Amino acid sequence: MDYVFNMLESYATTLEGEVAERTKELIEEKKKSDVLLYRMLPKEVADKLKLGHSVEPETYESVTVFFSDVVNLLNDLYTNFDSIIDVHDVYKVETIGDAYLCVSGLPNRNGKEHIKQICSMSLAFMDSLKSFRIPHLPNEKLNLRIGIHSDTIVENLVNILQ
Repeated sequence: MDYVFNMLESYATTLEGEVAERTKELIEEKKKSDVLLYRMLPKEVADKLKLGHSVEPETYESVTVFFSDVVNLLNDLYTNFDSIIDVHDVYKVETIGDAYLCVSGLPNRNGKEHIKQICSMSLAFMDSLKSFRIPHLPNEKLNLRIGIHSDTIVENLVNILQ
């Protein structure tokens, strides 16, 4: 009987260790998925999705969209751009290759302030290029193409958690 009891106790200890290890792995994977979710979506939308709520399409009457294309491809520049965005009421939608897309007035409505925010950010981007150096081409100047448009936007998010 002691043998059976010891076997069961050993088995229970092994299972407890497995459960603890799997729980730790699950927590790490959840952290990774949260980081990805918050990188891809505005915080307000990500928060709703995490709570299991659906996100309905929403019309934003007054929004300005910014899109730039780095003429001389440099990934290091995005770190600089990200720090500039942090001081403006702007949301980075996506980086696609050497292109950088962001908006103001969505997801946080800000009246007509979105125009000023995008223009101010754009000027800060251009100003930052004056001191930006390409490590392997220190004498080359980085050029940036910028497009800006203000209009109504309908935001629609497909519920990716279904």
